[in-house]
Amino acid sequence: MKKRVCLLTLLFSANIMAKMQAVELNVPSMNCATCPLTVKKSLDNVQGVHSVEVTYKPKVAKVTFDDEYTEIEALMAATKNAGYPSTLAHRPGVK
Repeated sequence: MKKRVCLLTLLFSANIMAKMQAVELNVPSMNCATCPLTVKKSLDNVQGVHSVEVTYKPKVAKVTFDDEYTEIEALMAATKNAGYPSTLAHRPGVK
């Protein structure tokens, strides 16, 4: 029984991890040190977003998300709705 539970847990965990995607967005309109806070909040509010890291100097947002719940276009729409239009910078791949 323990083996069965462990196997099911492992399979379920692998299935969850397979859905995670990572993307970098350019956010060129950030023009102050507090802008990343607004961008981060807007991305954190998108369903399916797992983690967000926004940096002011390179003006980039790194987002990890579950592609079953959201897509890149929704992430870019969230930043645009917050007043900070973004473009796809880089898609590092699947996590």
